[in-house]
Amino acid sequence: MAEKIHFIAIGGSAMHSLAIALSEAGKQVSGSDDAIFDPSRSKLKDHDLLPKALGWFPDKITSDLDAVILGMHAKKDNPELLAAQKLGIKIYSYPEYLYHINQHKTRIVIAGSHGKTTITAMILHVLKYHDISIDFMIGAALAGYDNAVHLTSTNDFVLLEGDEYLSSPIDNRSKFLWYQPQIAVISGIARDHINVFPTEESYEKQFVSFIDSIQAGGVLIYNQEDPKVNRLALASQNAIKKTAYQAVAVQVIDGVSYWLTEEGPIPLSFFGQHNMSNMAAAQWVCQLLGVQEDDFILAISSFTGASKRLQGLAQGQTSRLYKDFAHAPSKVQATTQAVKDQFPQKKLVACLELHTYSSLSPDFLPTYHETLAAADQVFVFYDPKTLEIKKRPPIEPQMIEKAFEHPNLKVFVQPESLHKELLQTDYKDSVLLMMSSGNYGGIDWDVLAEHINVF
Repeated sequence: MAEKIHFIAIGGSAMHSLAIALSEAGKQVSGSDDAIFDPSRSKLKDHDLLPKALGWFPDKITSDLDAVILGMHAKKDNPELLAAQKLGIKIYSYPEYLYHINQHKTRIVIAGSHGKTTITAMILHVLKYHDISIDFMIGAALAGYDNAVHLTSTNDFVLLEGDEYLSSPIDNRSKFLWYQPQIAVISGIARDHINVFPTEESYEKQFVSFIDSIQAGGVLIYNQEDPKVNRLALASQNAIKKTAYQAVAVQVIDGVSYWLTEEGPIPLSFFGQHNMSNMAAAQWVCQLLGVQEDDFILAISSFTGASKRLQGLAQGQTSRLYKDFAHAPSKVQATTQAVKDQFPQKKLVACLELHTYSSLSPDFLPTYHETLAAADQVFVFYDPKTLEIKKRPPIEPQMIEKAFEHPNLKVFVQPESLHKELLQTDYKDSVLLMMSSGNYGGIDWDVLAEHINVF
């Protein structure tokens, strides 16, 4: 008889993907949520997993359930959670369940404050190119894959994107501490999630614990160009092998990055110093999985990136539009500099939305100082309604101006005003870089792309 699993907060970006994967694996899946948005909604509907009604329904929690998987969107007093606890049903966090079903496999975990999604996507691209099957969980949509989670009973390896955020409302452990990898990558450490990790030390401590969680005899592949990562890796007393990496050498010619290999310059479909570092990490992992260097080079040249990671949305005669998930200071700076380095002769217009809990904190804002220095013109947008929802204190535009300290900066607090400005800007010989983990108050990407294509 099929295992019965219920998801509390099934509409989450990670939760809905796991629900679909388990359903496809033959398990009997149900779920609840009080708000479900696209693309989660459409995907759940396509797999006949969309709840018939929004809300929490304790009567869905029955004694014949084998497990409940609890998402971060739920609260500690969630009626379904309380019902499951009362009945004594096994309750898993998302990462705990992933470990539970993959504990007999070789686990590869990609961690870091930035770059982990791209590294994971690069590895998957190379393996798929060479018809090497692997189970996986990635934090973004990926071309060529129907779902962000793939689980089988036959693959020996599983590739997991490791997040340092909390596991669930009742489990304060960082997600990646559940996985206990045999192979691990740390791409970089830059403090984030200040609502959970109030100090630099408390944030770094998660990565110290992650290194300690690597299985004895395992491998840590770490970015030696990141001072914090390098320090923590070298200081660890865990009985593991440590392999350092650094960004590969490239040359940019007419807006195209060429990887300078022993086989000659190889044109790449992605760019940026941070991505050259990500590629080096991906190559080490692929090598451990049996992919030789020439096979890696052959495959990686066709990699175009993960969704929202320097994703090209439009290209006019002299203009370009890129969309990126960057929101933390280190990501914003790396992404902005990457675009400027790639197109040094073009005007760079950078548009950043402050949307996360950390970015909307007055105490955290100063960490954005000069992160947009590489841009020629800067638009910063935040919605006061988001501050209210996240219960953050008010932020004045002057605080934004002082934090970024850019000579050509405009601050927007109304989505309509930002959209109007974007559609009135002349993008001749320019690149527009849109950075956010949100959606700029409901921007129409097709309309913006059409405007870019005019120039």
